[in-house]
Parts: sequence; C-alpha cells; structure tokens
Amino acid sequence: MLEHGAAPPAGDSDPRPPSAGGLATRLMRRKPVERLVSEGGQGQGGTLRRSMGMWQLTMISIGATLGTGIFVVLGEAVPDAGPAVILAFVLAGVTALFSALSYAELAGSIPVSGSSYSYAYATLGELVAWVCGWCLVLEYGVSVAAVAVGWGEYLNELLGGVFGFTIPEALSQPPGDGGVFNLPALLVVLLAMVFLLGGAKESARANTIMVVVKIAALLLFCGVAIQGVRSGNYANFFPMGMAGVSAAGATLFFSYIGFDAASTAGEEAKDPQRDLPRAIMLSLVIVTALYCLVAAIAVGAMPWQKFEGSEAALAGIMKTVTGQSWWAVLLAFGAVVAIASVVLTVLYGQTRILFAMSRDGLVPKVFSKVHPKSGAPRANTVIVSLFCGVLAAAVPLGELADATSIGTLFAFALVNVAVIVLRRTRPDMPRSFRTPLSPLFPAIGFLLCLYMMGSLGAVTWVVFGVWMAVGLVVYFGYGLRRSRLATAEK
Repeated sequence: MLEHGAAPPAGDSDPRPPSAGGLATRLMRRKPVERLVSEGGQGQGGTLRRSMGMWQLTMISIGATLGTGIFVVLGEAVPDAGPAVILAFVLAGVTALFSALSYAELAGSIPVSGSSYSYAYATLGELVAWVCGWCLVLEYGVSVAAVAVGWGEYLNELLGGVFGFTIPEALSQPPGDGGVFNLPALLVVLLAMVFLLGGAKESARANTIMVVVKIAALLLFCGVAIQGVRSGNYANFFPMGMAGVSAAGATLFFSYIGFDAASTAGEEAKDPQRDLPRAIMLSLVIVTALYCLVAAIAVGAMPWQKFEGSEAALAGIMKTVTGQSWWAVLLAFGAVVAIASVVLTVLYGQTRILFAMSRDGLVPKVFSKVHPKSGAPRANTVIVSLFCGVLAAAVPLGELADATSIGTLFAFALVNVAVIVLRRTRPDMPRSFRTPLSPLFPAIGFLLCLYMMGSLGAVTWVVFGVWMAVGLVVYFGYGLRRSRLATAEK
C-alpha cells in the first residue's frame, strides 16, 4: 500500500492556535506535522546528514532486533512456556506486527528522529508525547544495558574456547547475580559509542557487517543443532498452559523492540517517505522467521527444563550436540558480534529520540547539539553511553528486560492510537503507507499491547509506575515551562 513519491503536506496540521490558557489546554497542545517535518535534521550548531538508503535502514532495524531474544532472553522465556516458547515468539511477533503497521504509516507521514514521541506530539498532545518519550528512554536506553549484560556471557564462552580463560565472575556479572561489576557490559557500550561518534554513515556500515555475521551464526546453529533434535523434547508442549505462553511472550516482546529503530533515522534517511515503511516491515518479517526457526530447533535439541538460568543457551546446545567445543566457539563469536550490533543500533535510536525531545525544549539543549564535521550529536552520545554502560554493569538482566518490555508496549499502544487520531483529524494528508483495515488493525494492535502488559509481573508494574512518576516530576519541573511551544505562546 505504498504511494510512491508521497511527501508531507503543506499547511497547518492543527487549525487551533496554541493557547496559553488553562493547564489542561497547555498539556494538550500539539505540534503541527509540517513543523515537525520542516525542523528535520536541525540541531544546535549543525544538522544531521541524510546518508542512509533502504538497505541501511533495514539493517538498522534488524541490527537492533535480531540477537536479543535468541542469544540472551531465550533462557529467561523457555522456563515460563516450555517448548511452547515457539508460540510465544509467534504471539510476540503478531503483537509487534500490528504495531509495525502503525509505525510504518506514521514513519512515512512524519519522517523525523523522534519516532513514536513525535507521532504522539502531533496527534495526542504534549503531555502524552512526553510520557511516550519517557517510555522510549526506558525502551531504548535501558534495553541497551539489558542486552549488554548478556554480552559478557558469550564473551566468556569465546575467551574460554579460544584462550582457555574467562573473566572472573566478580567482573563479568552485576551485583545480585554473583558479581561486583559487569566490566564486559560497560566495554561493549563504550565500543558502540566510539562508532556512533564517527557519524551515522560509518555506524550504519559497521552495523551492516555485524548483521551479516550474526545471521550467518544463527543459520550455522540451525544447521548443526538440528542433528540433536529429539521428538520427545516436544512431548509436553504446554507445561505451563497458555498462561505460560503469554508470560513468555510478554518477556520476548523485548526481543522485537528493534523493528522501530529505523523510524528514529527519519532525519538521516535519503528518501524517508518511501524507505522507512519498507524497512520496518521487511526487518520484522526477517527477524520473526529466524526467531521461530532457531527457537524450534533449540527446544528440540535440549529439554526445556535445562534452559533455567542460561544466558548462553545456544552455545551450550552446540557443544552438547556435537561433543566438540569449537562449534560453540564459532557460535559464541557470532553472538558477541550480534549483541554488539544490538547495542550499537539501539543506542543510536536512543540518542536520536533525545535529540528530538531536546529540539522541542523538553530536555536540555545539550542533547540536540550536532558536531559540524561528523554530523553526529556527540555530547548526547557520550552522556547516554555512560549512563547505559554504568546501568549495564550494575543491574541484573531479568529485571531490565521486563522493565523494557512494559515501556515498549506502552509506547507501541500510543502509536496505534496516534494512527487512528491522525486518520480522523488529517484524513487527506498524503501517506506513503496506509495501515490496512484502519481503524480495526490499529485497535487490535492497541488491545494486544494492553494484553501483553497485563501478563507482566507486579514488580515490573511497580518499576514502571515509579519510572512514570519520576518522568512526570521532570516534565512539570522542567519540560512544561521550557517547551518551545510554550515559549512561542509568550
């Protein structure tokens, strides 16, 4: 449903002038679509550079997605669902699909770096946009830390297989998981930071290479591990019932957050109206197919009860099936590259979202400063990287993954609502992609997100509530008064 060559419309997207009236009116002020698009790429002291085509955008989404659920979170999800973890991946993928359709429509219509934050600002008002942006900080920033935690597991597999030594547990696990400080997690975040400081084009090139390596590693796993598949491992397919599938699906939804990463590159894409929707949909199809294939072979090759507490499950399966450690070493190398790619691309997305929020005045101006030579928001990148690196070194993986899932689901729910609202308020606005059967599909996407959120545990909801409360304090103490829409009213 692509309309080639569609461009953002001219004119005012909101006929009502912003009002300096009551608090409720100020909280609901919207930013016109045309203003969002016209400000694209503009930062403090420089501009972002349009250097990425559809291939690079697709690789960004795959890079941000593929690897997390298989290489790291699989060991967390299998004990919840048993062999039915395959269906949990399907459930999470279908939930992501409905939201991906909405993302594709909005990314083609509002091709800016803010992703769902900007979409909410144009349709649902400033307060909702802030809440969405705050969720994206949780989704992207914290997921960088969560993925980096698992990187150390595979790094130790690689070091042990090649050199015969591993990093001591005290320096490879966070507090609470038997360690003092997770040094590898910090190092992989800092490595991603170095790539990002070089600029978007250079980062995209490095990411493409890493994506090819990790797809090859997963296909290698499938080719070898299928020899160890035993039908008996599928016998008790639903040991925890559908409740277990739902719980595992909610955790595994964390694995799909990357498909929207391309939408954060809207201001650095050569032809965003055409390429962003295609990249989002293509990446989701590729990732879902690989996830389901690898999960099916993994639970067939090893009894599901043995996945408990394993963050490097695939390497262990390879070693068990072949009886030779060098296969596991090859997979560990692929996992090290794969997870580094996720860290790189998700960290990229986080910096671009904060870039957009800073340009709107809702967070400090330092996040929208662009280096004139590299075209990258360097200060933003350094600040975010240090925060995520320290978080990765100090917080256990499980709590991070679930907290990220709930923030992701909430942001996706708002994107589905934004599509419905924009269809009603701007029905004639050109769209390079249209969500099929709207408003039915966006409504289904919204309800599925709520259902998945309800499957998460009470502790995760408490963490989310505290995070939202902190976000509201920041907004009312800083963003409400410093918003560029607010200053324009004075």
